[in-house]
Amino acid sequence: MSHSPTDEFINIWSGVEHSGSGDNEFHHAWVTEIAAAKHPNPPVQAVNALRAIYPGYSIVTTYENVLNFPALLSSPLPDAPLVSRLGVQPVARTKGKVSGVLVEDFNFAAFQAAWDQHDFLVYVVGYVLGLSTYKLYIVLHQGPEEPARSLILNAGLFSQTLHEEIWVFNQSFWHKDHTLWNDVQSADWKDVILSDDFKKNLQKDVYGFFKSESIYKELAIPWKRGIIMHGPPGNGKTISIKVIMKTCDALGFAPLYVKSFQSYKGEEGAMQDVFDKAREMAPCVVVLEDLDALINDRNRSFFMNQLDGLQSNDGLLVIGTTNHFDRLDAGLSTRPSRFDRKYLFDDPTRDERALYAKYWQGKLKSNAEIEFSDALVEDIADLTDKFSFAYLKEVFVSCLVILAGWEGDDKPVFETLLKAQIKTLRKQLDKPEGAAKRDFRPLLDAIAGPAAQSPPERNFRALLDRLVSETRREGRVGSVDIRSRIEALVAETQRTLEMSGSTPSAWDSGRSNSKLE
Repeated sequence: MSHSPTDEFINIWSGVEHSGSGDNEFHHAWVTEIAAAKHPNPPVQAVNALRAIYPGYSIVTTYENVLNFPALLSSPLPDAPLVSRLGVQPVARTKGKVSGVLVEDFNFAAFQAAWDQHDFLVYVVGYVLGLSTYKLYIVLHQGPEEPARSLILNAGLFSQTLHEEIWVFNQSFWHKDHTLWNDVQSADWKDVILSDDFKKNLQKDVYGFFKSESIYKELAIPWKRGIIMHGPPGNGKTISIKVIMKTCDALGFAPLYVKSFQSYKGEEGAMQDVFDKAREMAPCVVVLEDLDALINDRNRSFFMNQLDGLQSNDGLLVIGTTNHFDRLDAGLSTRPSRFDRKYLFDDPTRDERALYAKYWQGKLKSNAEIEFSDALVEDIADLTDKFSFAYLKEVFVSCLVILAGWEGDDKPVFETLLKAQIKTLRKQLDKPEGAAKRDFRPLLDAIAGPAAQSPPERNFRALLDRLVSETRREGRVGSVDIRSRIEALVAETQRTLEMSGSTPSAWDSGRSNSKLE
């Protein structure tokens, strides 16, 4: 007796098994006809093939790399082919030669594995679907699914837990960065040379926030805080951030570092990913370095909504840094409840410069070849007015490098060389930024009026002629004075354009025919 497709679906949903071939005709059609060709679905095909090979096994699939779970013991199945792609991952050239390690990426592999007194088979298959490449992990267990599901859960929880790592968001994705974690381990508050009051207030705002959840709750206010560190570069913002990341991590408050909001999802999509992760990890510290570069006219409104929005931001301490506080929108720099506290990391005062010199005095105390007197500390503080901490550091580092590489018996005295380095850096600090590349084209455009549609290149010499005639008509100066001024203007402007790499052919057009009268 024939039956319609409607009858088939009715039988499926009602649980009535059809008398056709196989355990379920729709399932048979799906895995052998539809999913196999007309509608490719490799996971379904893989599971169907393994179910036929391993009757009595439960099968669970995941995109979580369970093989990276350290508690899972695994070894390749002896009778299964291994298809993988090898690559070389370079490592730092610490000993002067290129070195690296082999990295293996499986495209097909099969493993026997054990975890928590259970045995498993794990198949790894890679496939392409659309424009993306996928890696499917298929976990088989002789018995119910629960052990395999528990394995995947624990492997996933492990992968989301930090292990001497810091979460970093860059180019659309979060990744765990062990190198950054290593970098911040050397940072310490004793290396942050700031006034005691400044440092204590900053520490209180950071650590006190995490201790004050109950106070916020009692006052019925959101448990969140924003801090902006601002000021000229080289005055301690970065080292302070490193110390905060290190110490908060040690206290159990994960640091999240945002490098960029550039993303294939757009900047708003990236911001959503950042704040979703922060809410997941809360209580935590979110670090936004160079805030003025991260936030712009296109994304500012969405960013503010993430700070203020309907979603809870409980436990979020957001720290932004900027060298250009004046470039921040008032909605960020002055609006309460977004960034409540602002810390100016300005060029050090004389007392702070003396404190920094004493810091180096202590570091060099064990060096018998260097005499670092208290009088020299005072001299350094007096001679380094307007030096940033970065400049002060360069004074000591460059001096020590010169001494370390000095050959011969006439090695200079530390104090003499140090003061010479201060003098050299003072010249750089006091040196004007250079003659600005003045662009006179806006002036000339204003004189000439709207540009003619044709020819495409405007004749700048004609513009100067017009300037001469209009100036003389108004009787401002004599023709000789006009000529000398404009000739100087022409030469200076042409030099400026040449230095900037421009090729202003319009300057040359009509040169031989145009004369200043």
